[in-house]
Amino acid sequence: MTVEPVPPLAETQPASGVFLVDKPAGCSSFSVVRRLRRLLGIKKVGHAGTLDPFATGLLVLCAGREATRHIADFMEGEKRYTARLQLGVETSTQDPEGEVTSTRPVEGVTMDAIRACLSTMTGEQRQVPPPFSALKHKGKPLYHYARKGIMINKPPRPVHIYSLEALDYVAESCQLEIAVTCSRGTYIRVLAADIGNALGCGAHLTSLRRTASSGFEVAEALDGRLLFGSAEDTGAQSLLAARMSVEEALARAAKAVMPATN
Repeated sequence: MTVEPVPPLAETQPASGVFLVDKPAGCSSFSVVRRLRRLLGIKKVGHAGTLDPFATGLLVLCAGREATRHIADFMEGEKRYTARLQLGVETSTQDPEGEVTSTRPVEGVTMDAIRACLSTMTGEQRQVPPPFSALKHKGKPLYHYARKGIMINKPPRPVHIYSLEALDYVAESCQLEIAVTCSRGTYIRVLAADIGNALGCGAHLTSLRRTASSGFEVAEALDGRLLFGSAEDTGAQSLLAARMSVEEALARAAKAVMPATN
């Protein structure tokens, strides 16, 4: 008797849809996209907003033509982050992946001084995209040029900081933890550098976690370590169990960007 081979899981169940993944530190957003392509057996996969390799948290991923054509819709809502800053130290990339460019003493910085500083940094503002970023210039990301020593200056772009809160400050190590709610296109590393400059000591971002984006929460996301640390069939099963229909995802995203009414 001939036994027919069992087709891959992705061929027996619909893979198209929206997937929420909690990206672990140490991998790029594209590596998560590449992993989904392999596990789902589908080429057309993209994400609605990148995270740097050192960052963790929510990635909204779209698989299949029906989902990927709505990526822009899943990027419009506000984003929430928690971030840790190292005061007194500046780096070439404004984050832990760069080289230290300067150190300054941290003097007179208290939680009251921090709260007063942060209170002046909310609302609409214009932010210059950092040279080490994924923003494109002539079809290539800015970091492609920056790694070659070519710094491309992009004009400031409008962003909105809806809320900015100091969660904790450890004076001994000069480390500040903040929570940020902001618009699409906001660079938290630039915000960290601005906070350091406003406090008179400089700063860089040491950790970043996206906790929400466009109506989706990291608490409901699939642990990304399951995708890389398990057998492929188990990873695919986990993904398909967490699949969200495009219709449901669009409804949630639309609700997240609706203006509040009294």
